[in-house]
Amino acid sequence: MTQRRKLLFYTHALAGGGAERVFARLASGFSDRGDRVTFAVDFEAQENRALLSRDVDLVVLPRGHGPATLALAKLLRRERFDASLSAISVSNLKHAVAATLAGGLGRALITYHGFYESEAARLSNIGYRLTPLLSRAAGGAVAVSNALRYDLVKRFSVPEARIRTIYNPAAPEPFPAEATAEDLVARAPIVLAMGRLVPDKDFMTLIRAFARIENPEASLVILGEGPERARLLFEAERLGVAARVALPGFTRDIGRELARAKCLVVSSERETFGLSCVEALAYGLPVIVTDCGGPAEVLGPAADGSPVRVGDVEALARRIEAALSYPGDPAPRQGRARAFSLDAALDAYDALISDIVHGNAHSARR
Repeated sequence: MTQRRKLLFYTHALAGGGAERVFARLASGFSDRGDRVTFAVDFEAQENRALLSRDVDLVVLPRGHGPATLALAKLLRRERFDASLSAISVSNLKHAVAATLAGGLGRALITYHGFYESEAARLSNIGYRLTPLLSRAAGGAVAVSNALRYDLVKRFSVPEARIRTIYNPAAPEPFPAEATAEDLVARAPIVLAMGRLVPDKDFMTLIRAFARIENPEASLVILGEGPERARLLFEAERLGVAARVALPGFTRDIGRELARAKCLVVSSERETFGLSCVEALAYGLPVIVTDCGGPAEVLGPAADGSPVRVGDVEALARRIEAALSYPGDPAPRQGRARAFSLDAALDAYDALISDIVHGNAHSARR
């Protein structure tokens, strides 16, 4: 990098979601590489605040979509950033409006992290429906998996040359120590899952599958928080496994949980990427996923079998039992996880930002 650039990252908050975690890591990474980075949010949140470098300027915009958008436009106009990046559809929409008002839409990069069905809020829904317009007008657009990119191209008629796939920087840093098959075999039979407790994650199917596992020593830990907590606990009680199902809430120390688990399960109805998949692979765990989009793509050659059909309780139970009985070789999994490093993501975004700065963002490169 020959010149220090000014970059703006914008999303609603440093809340506990995957996109927020990704953006905090990217912003900090570019700052560490020498760029001057500002991170704008609509409101303060602490879940992923620790991931944001102290060298990144954090700007909290005024409350309300209108005031926040106008303040963002004023920030863009005043600072004249080389490029501005946003994540999540409602933020993409406000970013595009603000960049237009500031005369910098050609330097705006919008990133997509979720499928349309997951955007239930009204403004988020509108933002997603405007994807064909936004992807054509902005300086660049990114999807976090080929599954999501394909969906945006086919369902929303986004021109293929207008959107690139850049995988999330999901590999932990520092990278975990080399795992061994003997270590995995010796662990307690802990089944781990992560994510917001919402219907899309389909933890209900996971609990029902867990209830069919014959090993009485097995336990299920679901990390995350959300509106489905009471329903999930009720189902575990109804099935007689409440004593072996734990919902400890959001945790920052994911590594500790992965270091003691025997396998990870992604039971989602839809998932664009699957940060937890990469994190589990980095710790050498077998990862069981449903056929929900990005996770199977993430596993790639490290997959231990085909994805399970969404909602298939019996098949999910069988795969969990097999992983608990024989967790397999962790080496290929850890090798696969290294492909999702922060440096790899920074290099890909760096190339796109350079293209935006020089007016070449809409080449067909992916």
